[in-house]
Amino acid sequence: MEGPGPVKNERDLLYSEEEEALRAAVRDLLADQCDAPGVIARTESDTPHHLALWKTLTDGMGLAGLLVPEALGGQGATHREAAVVLEELGRAVAPVPYLTSAVVATEALLACGTDDLLRELASGTSIGVLAVALNVAPGAAHKLVRHDDGVLSGELTGIADAAVADVLLVPADDGGLYAVDATAATVTPQTSLDLTRPLATVTLDGVRGRLLGDAEPAVRRALRAGAGLLASEQFGLADRSLTETVRYLKERKQFNRPVGGFQALKHRLAQLWLESVNLRAAARNAADALATGEDADMAVTVAQAYAAPVAVHAAEEALQLHGGLGMTWEHPAHLYLKRAKADSLAYGTAGAHREALAALVDLQAP
Repeated sequence: MEGPGPVKNERDLLYSEEEEALRAAVRDLLADQCDAPGVIARTESDTPHHLALWKTLTDGMGLAGLLVPEALGGQGATHREAAVVLEELGRAVAPVPYLTSAVVATEALLACGTDDLLRELASGTSIGVLAVALNVAPGAAHKLVRHDDGVLSGELTGIADAAVADVLLVPADDGGLYAVDATAATVTPQTSLDLTRPLATVTLDGVRGRLLGDAEPAVRRALRAGAGLLASEQFGLADRSLTETVRYLKERKQFNRPVGGFQALKHRLAQLWLESVNLRAAARNAADALATGEDADMAVTVAQAYAAPVAVHAAEEALQLHGGLGMTWEHPAHLYLKRAKADSLAYGTAGAHREALAALVDLQAP
């Protein structure tokens, strides 16, 4: 009697040739326009966002429209391609509103079917920001503004990239999601740990907005995509931290031998490598699940329950293993640590996602 045939694996998480080509193009662009000294200099200025780089990513490469159908001026790609872009942006700690505009705001508009705004975001002529605090997890309660007689009033805090937004997508207490011209709102910068993704307070004082659709499903969809693809950014950050640390420890010598040859450091690097490759698998699974719609809630919560501790660990080890050099402002290690720490709170903490995962598999939460 013949045994059962091989089980076919229908989900291929390996990078396709097209995805690798996209990665190479984005990495080359970032190497040319987004080096570490330039990013550090921007964090010291009043304009931390790299809008020239954003223009190249959108106008030159069309990457803002990856998730937008071709009929609406987008690329008609999937979350897998967007994840590759975010891996590279994470590796460079690029100060551009890609996650907030090209992913989160775009997903909210896709849920509402707002074709004209989708065209603007896909072309890069407008930057969209969902006016929900960066730390809010998918499905969690969030602050709403007051809708009264056709106008919106209220204050929203912790809004990422609001300083460069052209249109704000604002959830109101009547259950609607409204598009508001950002120039009609008062945007006040907040003190942010991660200066490459600054936060702001958005104040609306009797501002008129355009009703787009129901806020609850749109916000849930947007935050789920944001959380799922954030894991790819966190993987890129962790992988770059590990790569640069290995390179440095091979070059740095002590007692006339490379520091990386010491066994204790080898063990720490090996542990980081294991964590990093596991994070890559979780992030790829989340991106693929978002692209196919299969078990997306599960895949996103698994990825985010794992991603934040790994990214923070990798950034902390990079700073420590670079020794005194890593503690200097001129070295980019602090950029990665601050981004990793900020990302650990974005779209829900690891603990919040573990609780959500427990509910999904019908287990008692820790």
